[in-house]
Amino acid sequence: MTLTQQLNNCSGSGKALLAVNFYNFETLKGLLLAAQISKSPLILQLSESTLNYLGITCAVDMARVALKQFEVQGWVHLDHGSNIEIIRKCLDAGFDSVMIDASEQSISENIRITSEVVRLAEAYGANVEAELGYIAKLGQNQKPEFTQPAEAKQFVESTGVNALAVAIGTAHGFYKSTPHLEIELLKQIHAATSAALVLHGGSGVPDDQLKLAVQCGIAKVNLATETKNIFMKTLQQLLANTEEIDLRKIFPPAIDAVTQLIANKLSML
Repeated sequence: MTLTQQLNNCSGSGKALLAVNFYNFETLKGLLLAAQISKSPLILQLSESTLNYLGITCAVDMARVALKQFEVQGWVHLDHGSNIEIIRKCLDAGFDSVMIDASEQSISENIRITSEVVRLAEAYGANVEAELGYIAKLGQNQKPEFTQPAEAKQFVESTGVNALAVAIGTAHGFYKSTPHLEIELLKQIHAATSAALVLHGGSGVPDDQLKLAVQCGIAKVNLATETKNIFMKTLQQLLANTEEIDLRKIFPPAIDAVTQLIANKLSML
């Protein structure tokens, strides 16, 4: 089943796919062990920073081999692609899905760029995600510029995009205070458009709000910061109390911590 089909099945059904970023083999293994234990499908996300670190071909091949090894149904997705060149490279490398993020442009420019990506992705049969509204990135100030239903309808109809990340009160990275999702606005956006709706900034959102968001139309929940954090915090604690130099003995507890985190998220969703 394609990712587009799976997202459409989730949309409005009270279910959602978890999409988690991985950064190396160890975080990838932790994610897939969780999916294997939970018997759940999973979207494996790669940011441009990770692609620069691993290399596009190595990253996607590693994900494909690992999905097969752990017998997990999954898809490989480019998270926050910044331009048409990186999108094209990822599609050529075999990504199932790509995100073009032109959300900081005017809506007309966002529509133009996203439409170009949709046309490009059609030849590959790939899913396309875009973003509309202001979802603060790391280091940016949070501000209440939410996605509006009428604009979402116009955007989806004009671009033909498959999935849409919406601004309803989340931000990327950890929160300084507990976020409050605009659920009524989400319901209106869901009613106004046929695209699968995506919640970015899932790290730190209380479980009850995540569940409610899924019940009200979110079909894909993104998670990144919590994964990085628990992996590194576990490693830091281990390294502070050992003189072990065999990384094969140091990494497993950090992998286990990631597995437990993601298994809990999958169970909750």
